[in-house]
Amino acid sequence: MRQRSLVILTSVLTTGALTLTACGSRDDKGDSSGGDSGTVLTIGVSAPLSGENSTTGLGIQYGAQIAIDDANSKKLVEGVTFKIKALDDKAQPGIGQQNATALTGDKSVVGAVGPLNSGVAQSMLQVFASANMVQVSPSNTNPELTMGKNWQTAPKRPYKTYFRTATTDALQGGFAADYAFNGLKKKKVFVVDDKQTYGAGLAKLFNEAFTKLGGKVAGTDHVNTGDKDFGSLATKIKNSGADMVYYGGQYDESALITKQLKDTGVKIPLFGGDGMFASTYIEAAGTASEGDLATAIGVPVDTLPAAKTFVETYKSKGYKGDYGAYGAYSYDATTAIINAVKAVKEANGGKLPTGEDLRSKVVDAVQKTDFEGISGKVSFDEFGDTTNKQLTVYQVVKGEWKAVKTGTYDPS
Repeated sequence: MRQRSLVILTSVLTTGALTLTACGSRDDKGDSSGGDSGTVLTIGVSAPLSGENSTTGLGIQYGAQIAIDDANSKKLVEGVTFKIKALDDKAQPGIGQQNATALTGDKSVVGAVGPLNSGVAQSMLQVFASANMVQVSPSNTNPELTMGKNWQTAPKRPYKTYFRTATTDALQGGFAADYAFNGLKKKKVFVVDDKQTYGAGLAKLFNEAFTKLGGKVAGTDHVNTGDKDFGSLATKIKNSGADMVYYGGQYDESALITKQLKDTGVKIPLFGGDGMFASTYIEAAGTASEGDLATAIGVPVDTLPAAKTFVETYKSKGYKGDYGAYGAYSYDATTAIINAVKAVKEANGGKLPTGEDLRSKVVDAVQKTDFEGISGKVSFDEFGDTTNKQLTVYQVVKGEWKAVKTGTYDPS
């Protein structure tokens, strides 16, 4: 939806020690994580594991790790041990593309989870498609990724290898606009975005939905990621007479915007998307965040019975980052890939196909995904989008994100 050194949780291939079998490797000594000394397959993860957005990026990494640990301990795919290969993309498209190339070039990798940011995803799609490798993002929300540039008038799927367990901004922007207008009774909003794929797209959709409802846009502006001084923006918002700010972007900039705005005496809420929904936002903005809002995909993870064990495991392991935003969706994205490997193996007489044939068949199997995940039902439509359209509005209450509305949105 950002900067640190490359992180690889576990090394799957030891030079000269393992020989390739199918699309993985053969480990004659077995594996302490629950495998049964069979084929070793890797699932890649690309996310910002350091610097900006690392709070949510680490949630994706460890969500995937827990899914892999669970699959191995349960021997979900008999004779197969899964490993994770987590790469830091620093929320930068160029690095994301390098990560995609590295993952597809590793013969043990059968699929990938991530990235966090829609802009990073755009740089990776073609690489994975060329390798016929499945990619499942737990957080990308830009509609163009699955339905093309003309998604509003003539949707067409660009890549059959790309899926996501997150619902899109086509719903999130309208959901936020409806709550702002009908729930909060806001009539005059100042709209700001960070000029990135995710932020600009979300702000545009909020703008369209809000004005369609009868609201007025008091003004618009753009900022750059990494900016620290928003004094002039705060003045513009103050002079506009807006009763709310809507921000399309990430928590780093939005936390500073709300703080500097309220320092000028303008006590209006800042509303944003899932890129803002992180504990780091509250920590950075401090008391200025009180009353601010954000939408996020799905329902609150802590309220899902199926996610109880996941949350307990995440906390007991002492994993860094925030599992609340995308951890459960990363777990389910990873499980979808693992289940696909199982389906392919069973359909092939109990044996994994060899070489690139495995990757291709896994893509087809993921398309047929249908299971109850820890985030809810997991299945994909003809575009590769999740069929789970639930969204939640959160508000900062006494220094914590509190769910104030959960539901769906009909853009028609």
